[in-house]
Amino acid sequence: MMKKTKILVLCTGNSARSQMAEGFLKSLDPMLEVHSAGTYPSPQVNPSAVLAMKELGIDISQARPKNVDSFLRDSFDYVVTVCDDANETCPVFAGHVKRRLHMGFPDPAKATGSSEEILAMFRTVRDQIRSRFSDFWRSEVRLHHH
Repeated sequence: MMKKTKILVLCTGNSARSQMAEGFLKSLDPMLEVHSAGTYPSPQVNPSAVLAMKELGIDISQARPKNVDSFLRDSFDYVVTVCDDANETCPVFAGHVKRRLHMGFPDPAKATGSSEEILAMFRTVRDQIRSRFSDFWRSEVRLHHH
């Protein structure tokens, strides 16, 4: 039995970007153990993130924002921060981590306008996350645990 590769995806609120990334990684590879968390977790996962993922057949409606504090004692193979560094502080993880990566994405929760315009922003960020995390999985993760 192979040890599962453990991945933690971090952002500030754990309500959109990190949740979408967690959803994609789990859908790409059921052999991964994926968690996401935030430094200041939001009360709930952003409904637009749930909707944008649902369009691709990935259900994150049961996900809940979690505080990174509850993972600080764990070890991870990868810790990936997904904040857009320019205007957010990415959390620093204290546990044992083999590799840290930063992939910044704009915060779709900052989108304004009609619900259609807001959803469009979530789709854009969702597709960026899908493409970068698919590359990450192909080039990094798969090679190491299969």
